[in-house]
Amino acid sequence: MQPRSPAAEAAGATMVPGLGGIEPAVTLDQVPRWSDPDQRIFLASTPDEASAEGAGSDATSASGFISFSDPLTGDDGAGAGGRAGGASRFPVDQEINSRIYLWRGQPWNLEVDAVVNSTNESLDEAHSSPGLHAAAGSGLAEECATLGGCRTGMAKMTNAYDLPARKVIHTVGPKYAVKYHTAAENALSHCYRSCLELLIENGLESIAMGCIYTEAKNYPREPASHVAIRTVRRFLEKQKGKIAGVVFCTTSSSDTEIYKRLLPLYFPRDKQEEEIAILKLPADVGDENGETVIDERKIRIRPLPAGVVDRTVSATLVDLPLSDSGSALKRGSFKLDSYLDPSFMSIIKDPDLRRKEQWEKSAQAQKGFNYARLLGYGDLGCPSLSAAEEYSLHSRYLAKANSLNLSEIAEMKIIYRGGVDIEGRLVMVVVGAHFLLRCLDLERFVLHVVKEFEPLIQKPYTIVYFHSTASLQPQPDLGFMKRLQQILGRKHQRNLHAIYVLHPTLGLRTAVLAMQMFVDGEVWKKVVYVDRLVQLFRYVPREQLTIPDFVFQHDLEVNGGRGLIVDPRTNHIYQRTSS
Repeated sequence: MQPRSPAAEAAGATMVPGLGGIEPAVTLDQVPRWSDPDQRIFLASTPDEASAEGAGSDATSASGFISFSDPLTGDDGAGAGGRAGGASRFPVDQEINSRIYLWRGQPWNLEVDAVVNSTNESLDEAHSSPGLHAAAGSGLAEECATLGGCRTGMAKMTNAYDLPARKVIHTVGPKYAVKYHTAAENALSHCYRSCLELLIENGLESIAMGCIYTEAKNYPREPASHVAIRTVRRFLEKQKGKIAGVVFCTTSSSDTEIYKRLLPLYFPRDKQEEEIAILKLPADVGDENGETVIDERKIRIRPLPAGVVDRTVSATLVDLPLSDSGSALKRGSFKLDSYLDPSFMSIIKDPDLRRKEQWEKSAQAQKGFNYARLLGYGDLGCPSLSAAEEYSLHSRYLAKANSLNLSEIAEMKIIYRGGVDIEGRLVMVVVGAHFLLRCLDLERFVLHVVKEFEPLIQKPYTIVYFHSTASLQPQPDLGFMKRLQQILGRKHQRNLHAIYVLHPTLGLRTAVLAMQMFVDGEVWKKVVYVDRLVQLFRYVPREQLTIPDFVFQHDLEVNGGRGLIVDPRTNHIYQRTSS
């Protein structure tokens, strides 16, 4: 058995299994806080670890913690991007500082709400953070296998099993190449932000984050540290009331030295640190989310000199149809091209041509759907989109969804993940009665749907829709459904195996028939009507579904208990035997 460190022994820390023996579990109270005035910064470490770092390292204290000097007093700044006398981009905020911790050791030894695992797209044990699966036990790998993978920059949550933490958040960091530096920076920033968003969405408050950028993916340590620290700072500026603690965990002396040198730049603890940080901060510290701003993607408009536009030309433009305005400009007495930014204009179509095409698409689409509008199915006149347009639309919605906290939509339990169907396909559950149209922001709901469906639509999947008592609530029209389907994109249509509709009504059957005619026959012909719960369990096993209580009650009321008996205390289902 590995001996306990003096600090852990004194604090009475519990013991957890790990590689090479038993290691102490450390509570958040035992981890040095960044804003602690007595210690300035103290790193958690055992005396053996400290002595192994050599005489050149900082001195070890008797308590088992090592201290170091103020990093801002040296000359090895992060970069001369700051400007003397300028406003600080990261001003002192003691409330934010009180939520930041720095820990030398594995996150798995901390008693926090969630720990972060840096892994690959398949969530493989072999590519996960070293020591995690050994400390958590076999249950972690088994649950990871049911998640359907994870995309780069995204995050997924599982139980923590044998760890002191409550949950494990798995995220996939980007591979690094110099020519894709900006893309890698933003993907890495998205990893940290996704982890923090997932923490809040699940009502958790403390998180331990190791270095997501791994050696295997060739990400330079110091640039990656800048991204990690500034992303957390920007996130806490917006959400500090919902997070109690963020622990930066380092496992090597090099990472430790980088963090203790960079943390004061983004989390200054007094005005002196803030003023020195202004000089040492890099020129590019990202936008309000910590992501790099790409100048080439900004729309740039140069102001025209006063009087350069002829009034007669302006008047002509007002009277002419849009398609003729471009030729009018060409006939004008000045050269507009000399005032446009060619690097921007060269990557887009002529705007007049694009608008004309959009109008033609819209007009063509509306001709066939007037009848649907008369039937009360809503406005189905939105034009069909090409594959590229759908991909772009989906990407924009997904990026926005990942940047927002949509926890109030998730709490409504309108859609949520189930297990797998009888053939092993992932299941998404939709509860119609929870769709309260009057209480719902439809735009935020669409963003939540896009975010929840994204992991599923990469592979074949199934939808289970509980229509029980949903007919008592107003439902969205077909125009909304068509728009939602366009946003989800073609991959959603291709990989959807079936939609099992429990307790369908005549009105719902009519609406599905209309969707087959007006929205998308390929998708809505996959609807399978199921009148009783026992029939549904032929397609999706009972243990793979979380079913609201009112669905059981509705099934008993509608079917008179035919085929099954439900224990009202446990919701356990018994097959009715013939008398």
